[in-house]
Formats: sequence, structure tokens, C-alpha cells
Amino acid sequence: MKKSAAVVCAAGIVFANPLPGLAQDVLTIHRLSAALAAEAVSEAVAACAKQGYHVTATITDSDGVEQAVLRGDGASMTTLDAARDKAYTVLMLGAPRNEDTTGAIVQRMGQTPSAGGLAKLPHILLAQGGVRIKAGTEAIAAIGVGGAPGGNLDEACAKAGVEKISGRLK
Repeated sequence: MKKSAAVVCAAGIVFANPLPGLAQDVLTIHRLSAALAAEAVSEAVAACAKQGYHVTATITDSDGVEQAVLRGDGASMTTLDAARDKAYTVLMLGAPRNEDTTGAIVQRMGQTPSAGGLAKLPHILLAQGGVRIKAGTEAIAAIGVGGAPGGNLDEACAKAGVEKISGRLK
């Protein structure tokens, strides 16, 4: 009898105080809505199309997973990978130094970057055209654009996509 009373007592303590600190261990992750992501890629593609550039725009969430992709009219197949990889690169390499664009990363690394070990990582593309999307100071996504005749032009179109939705990132 004493043993079963001890078990019941121990069970009561465990269930009355479930896993201390559990609430502090739950993460809150912010993400763009599908509608907002679609609006940003649409604006980026439209901004480039107005200048005669055939591009693809891709939004990746903070984990680097594609959320929205729009391949503009006339954009080649290679633009799909370039846009995704630019968005992924700015998320993964921009965070440690708080760099918001792949242009800033490329500038830091020099005009002819020696990628070293980075060259072996999948989806890393050291080229302008990726921009982090922030809610306040938190990077919640990134947009990448590929296909314009220069990374600076891709990056300008990516920034146009971010600007379009910036008022709703609170």
C-alpha cells in the first residue's frame, strides 16, 4: 500500500506541475501571409517588366522555404533558381552581420569573392538581387529576383516588391 500511495503522490506532483518552463520554450514565428507574399513577387516582376526585363521573383520564409514564386513573361528557366538562391543567401548569410541585401554581402566579400566553403553549400548565390523582408527588426522572409541584365537591377526590383508591402509589415 505504501508503494502505491507514493506512486499516486508522485504522479500528482508531476501532473500538477507539468514540465516547468514549458511556456518559455514555445517559439513564436512570424511569417508573411500568402496574399502578401504573392503581392510582393507580383510587384517585383512588374517593376522589372516596366523596364523590359524578364525576371522571376521568389519569396522564401525565414527557414529558407519557398513561399511564393512568379516567373514573369519571357523569363528563362535559370531565373527560377537564381531568384530562389538569392533570397536564401540573404537570409542565411545576411543575419550574422545584419546585412539586408545580397549586394551588401557581395560588397563585403569583395568584387571577386572567394567563396571557399560557401561554394559547396546548396542554394548560396553571391550575386545582387536578394533583399530581407523585416517586420520591425525581425527578418521574417526574403525576396530574390533573377533575370535582369545586372544584379543591381534585380535588387532594385526586389526592393520595389518589399516597398509595396512595407506598410503592412507591422
